[in-house]
Amino acid sequence: MATAEKNAAIAEMTEKFRTSNAAVLTEYRGLSVAQLAELRSTLRDNATYSVVKNTLTERAAKEAGVESAFEGQLVGPNAIAFVEGDPVEAAKALRNFAKDNPLLVIKGGIYEGSPLSADEIDQLAKLESREVLLGKLAGAMKAQLTQAAYLFNAPLAQTARVVDALRAKVEEQGPVATDAPASETAEEAPAEDAPAADEAASSEATETVAEGGDES
Repeated sequence: MATAEKNAAIAEMTEKFRTSNAAVLTEYRGLSVAQLAELRSTLRDNATYSVVKNTLTERAAKEAGVESAFEGQLVGPNAIAFVEGDPVEAAKALRNFAKDNPLLVIKGGIYEGSPLSADEIDQLAKLESREVLLGKLAGAMKAQLTQAAYLFNAPLAQTARVVDALRAKVEEQGPVATDAPASETAEEAPAEDAPAADEAASSEATETVAEGGDES
């Protein structure tokens, strides 16, 4: 490879190290072209899978400041998955492919500038994906909003039910009477005339006494 081509390759790889969310170093010894194509297709939504030259990778990693992530690992036929999407999904895809194709060896990598061992990449693959976590978050927020809406609306609904119940009770019992019945008025009338009757009786008694006094 000419010097210009090498420099271009190093510059391109350096940029990928700097801009990718993560990068996973793998050894693909023994895998067929068809298997590599299958792996690339599996990673397509989250990463690009590129066969790399060890010496150029070492220089690019050094220029990007991540050389410690690949120390002692740049031997043999290697390829790197540069992750632009969800690192968890990319790690899952690599792990699942390696289970079905043991010739793929996950060596290590970097995540947000920090080195990752093969075991740490496996642990990353066991995490829930970003979409699942967002789905759970949305579900939790929806539940909280539903509860809040119920708390706001419940008092109004309860008030409406109470008003309806009172209205039904009033309609069932009929209007409340405001005037006393005529019979009660008739019974109370003599009591109101009682003073006049007493005066009449007193007058008669006076007249009787007066008449008795004249006879004597």
